[in-house]
Amino acid sequence: MTDSEKLDLLLSEMQSMKTDMQDMKTDMQNMKADMQTLTQRVTYIENKVTKIDLTIENELRVNIQRVAEGHFDLSRVLHEASRPYNEVEMLAIKVRMLESDMREVKAKLA
Repeated sequence: MTDSEKLDLLLSEMQSMKTDMQDMKTDMQNMKADMQTLTQRVTYIENKVTKIDLTIENELRVNIQRVAEGHFDLSRVLHEASRPYNEVEMLAIKVRMLESDMREVKAKLA
């Protein structure tokens, strides 16, 4: 192989390497653009998560607490409203027991 042929072979290999390097450069630029898009999307998602977290913390928790307090108040009012009914039932039972005792006393006296 002559020097000229060797140089031509080297030049051909160098051209092939240059093409490969240009392809790699293009691929890297594409990857850089994809990474920028990905970074933007992650930032958008982080902002959305922050908004959701703030909504949960500032609105939902407060509203759930208000509903729970309202439920507690309703339960207390219901309990207080049913108390006289319970007392009436107890008095009715005591009256029945006293009537039964009076029958026994009357039966013994008669």
